[in-house]
Amino acid sequence: MSSKDKDPCKLFACKLQKCLKENVYQPARCQSVIEEIRQCCIIHASNSIVCSGIDTSQPYEHNTIDYQSKKLQK
Repeated sequence: MSSKDKDPCKLFACKLQKCLKENVYQPARCQSVIEEIRQCCIIHASNSIVCSGIDTSQPYEHNTIDYQSKKLQK
């Protein structure tokens, strides 16, 4: 991809950064955006730098604890 080309998945990466910032960096709260990136990368992996670390072989499953939810359960 040349520097003149626009990364087709960059919009989703920016959307994810915004979601994470707004949700105290809890990936569990941004699953839909992570899935949007994965779907974009399934189509555009060869044309997107964003996709270099994205596993497209299966849907995203988080394995982190949502600390806000834990506080509410107590």
